[in-house]
Amino acid sequence: MTLVRPDTAAALLREVAAVQSASRLPSLVAGVVRDGELVWSGTRGRFANRAGALPSADTQYRIGSITKTLTAILVMQCRDDGLLTLSDPIGKHLPGIGYGHLSIRNLLAHSGGMNAEPVGDWWERNPGVSFEELASALDESIAAGVPDRRFHYSNIGFGLLGELVARLRGSSWTELAQRRILDPLEMRRTSYSPVLPAAEGFSVHPWTHRLDDEPAYDSGSMAPAGQLWSTLEDLARYASFWIDPAAEVLSPATVDEMAAPMANDPNEGLTASYGLGLRLHADDPYVFTGHTGSMPGFLAGLFVDRVRGIGAVTLANGTNGRAPMLALDLIRATAAHEPPLAPEWTPEPELPVGEELLGAWHWGNTPYLMTIDGGILVLSNPDGTRVTRFRVIGKDLYEGLDGYFAGERLHAHPDHLNLATFILTRTPYAQ
Repeated sequence: MTLVRPDTAAALLREVAAVQSASRLPSLVAGVVRDGELVWSGTRGRFANRAGALPSADTQYRIGSITKTLTAILVMQCRDDGLLTLSDPIGKHLPGIGYGHLSIRNLLAHSGGMNAEPVGDWWERNPGVSFEELASALDESIAAGVPDRRFHYSNIGFGLLGELVARLRGSSWTELAQRRILDPLEMRRTSYSPVLPAAEGFSVHPWTHRLDDEPAYDSGSMAPAGQLWSTLEDLARYASFWIDPAAEVLSPATVDEMAAPMANDPNEGLTASYGLGLRLHADDPYVFTGHTGSMPGFLAGLFVDRVRGIGAVTLANGTNGRAPMLALDLIRATAAHEPPLAPEWTPEPELPVGEELLGAWHWGNTPYLMTIDGGILVLSNPDGTRVTRFRVIGKDLYEGLDGYFAGERLHAHPDHLNLATFILTRTPYAQ
């Protein structure tokens, strides 16, 4: 499939081929999403299974922790429906649970200091346990840190969040994911367990290049952290959702909230952070939003650039390699070869405000300019370091949408503007 230029397609395939070869992946499937559709897909490797099956856009792979993003959606749906607040301690809804003092926001953002893995056998390589068994093994004495100090990834937290939504809705996590996310987004080839055609999970011996089988157990109570299987075509639909949210799943405002930085690892500085169930990577001036995934024998990546409307998905059946982060490289390559066109200018059909608000204003002797774009007032200073958009909320009253004055009120008067005690006048030092 290709709806990109030949030079773009060639560049994308080079990226895929390089990762498949260097990471020794038995098979690798990748795709690019733009404007709500899969515009390019490619495969590399001939061992989707031991018999040598070629992979395709309809081959299922285990997506690992990309599953967490669906769990996060279910939590935010509960919040939007008034069933919880993000500041609620998890123990309010799961009484008697270990780490019950941590907030739901802490768990979504991995900012609670909870240890990464359940006590006991490595859950990814063993049959899953019941929630009661998981809960009974929680041990706060081995916490990795204190709440709200730093990002520390915790698979356990998403096991608890899965149980949270199940209790609040009176239905299993699996049923909720199907009914409230997969069905509305028409992700018909995403499932709890593999459905043929599906790839087999392998690890590659470090010295002999031999394929070794990897286990694929039911994760039980840890399923909300990494159980699901999906295809390139289904995940392309899912990537499109994060660019242009379907209101029946989540509102655009809630997606914006999830994609805002909440916690980070000091070692990553400002290059990467974590939102509410979403991984964020800086690519100045843009931000890539999504998640990586890994389970024994499988790797996955799904990221989108929400501003430029480009996304990428990668799926592989190997235990180690760069396949998850390849999604970022595919977005960069697409944007470099085919940058989005500038938005088409159209005249304002009708001014929502009087023209008396538009034009030059001054704060002291600092000039500002009030313009209008798409029915929204825009206030900016000459060097562009302070730009805020405003929406109408009442007569002569406006609210900042972003920038320095986000959430602040602007009161319009005949001879001046009062913006959070900043007085702007038509001439310098008029007040």
